[in-house]
Amino acid sequence: MIKLVKRFWSSRIFRFLVIGFVNTLFGYGVFAFFIFLHFHYVLAALVATVLGVIFSFNTIGRIVFEKNENKLILKFICVYIVTYLLNILGLRILNNTGFSSYVSGAILILPMALIAYVLNSEFVFRTSRISK
Repeated sequence: MIKLVKRFWSSRIFRFLVIGFVNTLFGYGVFAFFIFLHFHYVLAALVATVLGVIFSFNTIGRIVFEKNENKLILKFICVYIVTYLLNILGLRILNNTGFSSYVSGAILILPMALIAYVLNSEFVFRTSRISK
């Protein structure tokens, strides 16, 4: 069993899924908490995003991409500005079609996670590619 876990853990995508799940629980928990406190969804998403970026930078950088370079934080923040804006657009569209902010936020978890992974792997934590 331990060998199987180690084998899966050696896969970047598996680590991303596990760490992404933890980061998502944290971020959505913050979002839902502020919706519960009757904050507007834009502000709730902003607070969740800011706290999520702080929480996620180390977990994604160190565990998923195996990089511990604090100089990458500005690029990381840019990725989350993009995902925040896309998330707000998605929340607005879904809320205008009748979904609650809770449901809208839950629906957008996977698409936002995939966008964040692609942007992080290509823009922030990109490893140099050797051309043949």
